[in-house]
Amino acid sequence: MEHTFILDAWALIALLQKEEPAAGRVHALISQAQTNEQLQLLMSLMNLGELFYIVGRLRGQDEARQTVADIRQLPLTLLEATEERIFAAARLKMIHRLSYADAFAAAAAQEFQATLLTGDPELIALADHLSIENLRQNTQS
Repeated sequence: MEHTFILDAWALIALLQKEEPAAGRVHALISQAQTNEQLQLLMSLMNLGELFYIVGRLRGQDEARQTVADIRQLPLTLLEATEERIFAAARLKMIHRLSYADAFAAAAAQEFQATLLTGDPELIALADHLSIENLRQNTQS
């Protein structure tokens, strides 16, 4: 049975900063995805852009570019911001209190009926509407 996970910027920042328990969980899923075709990891390009600006703000553009290059080597499918995805994210933002970038992660979770991996409180608040795995906790939900 195939399982699909959506990663948001929070999940990859936690991995980069080695914040546990999130980093361990994300690292384990990346390792599993390298050998298990039934495990799919997805991320919106909008969320990758968010990661780029966060790393760039903290460590400079060169580090941000290198981080994105490293992420592109992972077994992670990047989702284009198509017109359908843009409006799906906009509809979620209309209804829920969340950033526009976070709305892309939530919309991807809906589109692919996937589990969203995050520690972002704005997204965790959507747990009644989406499958969310709270990476701030030691247990999977």
